[in-house]
Amino acid sequence: MTEQQIEQKLAREVKRMGGIACKFVSPSFSGMPDRLILLPGGVMAFAELKAPGKKPRPLQESRHRMLRRLGFRVYVIDKPEQIGGMLNELQST
Repeated sequence: MTEQQIEQKLAREVKRMGGIACKFVSPSFSGMPDRLILLPGGVMAFAELKAPGKKPRPLQESRHRMLRRLGFRVYVIDKPEQIGGMLNELQST
């Protein structure tokens, strides 16, 4: 499965839950996660999508740490099986 296929599956699953998975692009601030996850009830998180077995680049890891320090949840997803667990965790917050 490719990164794009995983990203499409994430967007479908989030939509099925009544949320949106916005493509997040920040030209002046490189390394930000790929998707902004917005779920009913004001639940928000960031998702970095990778091809299976791939890891975030050092700049991406730095941005993830920064966002976590600010109190945001950041998920790195490289397998479609991780999507359900992430969404269940977000729903339980």
